[in-house]
Amino acid sequence: MSTAILTGQPVPGSSIEADLRSLGFDVRIAPDTATAGALLAEVPAGQRVAVVDARFVGHEHALRLGLTDPRFPLAAIPGAVTAQPAARQALSLAMDRATAGEATAVSEPAAEVAETTGTTEPAAPEAVTGDAGETASGGAPAPAGTTLTGDLSDRIVAALSADGSDPHRPDLGSLVATVPDDPQARNEARQAVAAVDDEAVRLKSAVKARDGFFTTYCISPYSRYLARWCARRGLTPNQVTTASLFTALIAAACAATGTRAGFVAAGVLLLASFVLDCTDGQLARYSLQYSTLGAWLDATFDRAKEYAYYAGLALGAARGGDDVWALALGAMVLQTCRHVVDFSFNEANADSTAATADTSPTAALSSKLDSVGWTVWARRMIVLPIGERWAMIAVLTALTTPRITFYALLIGCAFAATYTTAGRVLRSLTRKARRTDRAARALADLADTGPLAERLAGALKPTARRLPGFTAPAVALLGGAAVVATAALTGFGGPWPVLAALLYVLTSALAVARPLKGSLDWLVPPFLRAAEYGTVLALAVGAGVNGALPAAYGLVAAVAYHHYDTVYRIRGDAGAPPPWLVRAIGGHEGRTLAVVVLAALLTASQFAVALTVLAVAVALLVLLESIRFWVTAHRGGAPAVHDEGEPA
Repeated sequence: MSTAILTGQPVPGSSIEADLRSLGFDVRIAPDTATAGALLAEVPAGQRVAVVDARFVGHEHALRLGLTDPRFPLAAIPGAVTAQPAARQALSLAMDRATAGEATAVSEPAAEVAETTGTTEPAAPEAVTGDAGETASGGAPAPAGTTLTGDLSDRIVAALSADGSDPHRPDLGSLVATVPDDPQARNEARQAVAAVDDEAVRLKSAVKARDGFFTTYCISPYSRYLARWCARRGLTPNQVTTASLFTALIAAACAATGTRAGFVAAGVLLLASFVLDCTDGQLARYSLQYSTLGAWLDATFDRAKEYAYYAGLALGAARGGDDVWALALGAMVLQTCRHVVDFSFNEANADSTAATADTSPTAALSSKLDSVGWTVWARRMIVLPIGERWAMIAVLTALTTPRITFYALLIGCAFAATYTTAGRVLRSLTRKARRTDRAARALADLADTGPLAERLAGALKPTARRLPGFTAPAVALLGGAAVVATAALTGFGGPWPVLAALLYVLTSALAVARPLKGSLDWLVPPFLRAAEYGTVLALAVGAGVNGALPAAYGLVAAVAYHHYDTVYRIRGDAGAPPPWLVRAIGGHEGRTLAVVVLAALLTASQFAVALTVLAVAVALLVLLESIRFWVTAHRGGAPAVHDEGEPA
């Protein structure tokens, strides 16, 4: 249980104690600073602790936002400050400084009184802690030597900021959080509290601030109430996330039946899964149940649901005599590459300051368009976010065929990818921001370079330093295009793809031979992903035997999971996967070379079996390491995160 230290005498009619207890705090009263310091020292080191002014007037949800959010080690609102165990020492030092400053402020006036009255005893201070004119005992003068707390929490916040440990201050919006100084101000504050519906604000804030059109107008108006229903029954966001996954897997199984009834059920269940997908995030925001494990589960399951559904559609089509595995794999490759573009661009610019974040004419045009209401929704729909995408897939599944569904998905995603990538390229070419070392490291991790390219990159560093700034994305694009085109256009089993793959290893090494700090270097990871996935797709199509494309689908899914996992580790400030894992699965260039060599040495049927074995091996390695890492991080008390992820 968390502990709240209520400083000063309780004010008659105040609900602060009840509010704190309803939030899970064990409330202790500290009438003076000495008691407050002693109570702080008594709180176990592994517990959250809050220091709250007894005169506080405000909404319970304001206290919830300020004192219970697990993402921030230190947080404050007017009249209250809290610290998690990791920041306990900073809070203790700040309290010492705050109380020391108060004692000095009190002793100096006391000495002045002694001089003017001719007495040798210092006068007792009378710091106001409740209504104006009342002292710590509710009207009687405080005992000599007692230092009353007054606005102790706010002085602690000031001391924390002065020490460089600036607490997080949540945006309260219309919620009230104040410490009134007199009865009139208190009454006005209570009237302000009564004028705002605390629960309505809480429900509204549960919805993601920036969502797609379909989610905003077709899902969130009722899913927020489902989130509240779950919160009141003790359900956690992770449980809702898991329910969403199982619903989507059942939808995929229905699609795999290949019947019209199965397709209709699949579309309905996919939409139900999306409702639950929105609900888990809204539940996390409604109840502030954020966690590192939860963020990983939510992001990972989103990808698993969508790609499992693609496989279900392909299986269902096959039952009807239509082979659409190539389309399903193409859709997964395209969607994964879109996500890598998003991740790489965002990581490359994550450390941009406000002065350089929007210096390009493209960004200025975007801001102007945002001022015109209808263009905001049009631009959000153009990029086909998950809400619009899943709605389109669900409707087309129920009404048409898997082939038509995949055609529409490929066309829509290709247009969206072209639109977003072109805008980001223009913005990158015209902005003035400089890449930081952290951004370059993140892009290098996203590149997923294996031991072959890594060793070559070390030898190519002197050459890379003398090349133009656009070299990295240019050689990555050329090498990737060469290996994919060769695999697609030459006969299966020939030597040319092997030679192209060797060239790809060389160009990949040259692309990462120097830090990725160029204006367009964020394109390197997407180009490498497209090259690897595209090569596997082309060779599986060229094999022309049953089982080759499903095996290729499994392999790309396993590798894509590894790349998504890398992104989520970087976002959680956990760094990249361990080097042994990258070496064990070969890196992107090692896997690409291995696949083309297998295609050259084996028959088409043997190649399908080899892809299956490779897919299982990669999946086992990356899944076991990923699960081990995230569970260990969760149990070890890793800082909670809440990733809004892809706009819904």
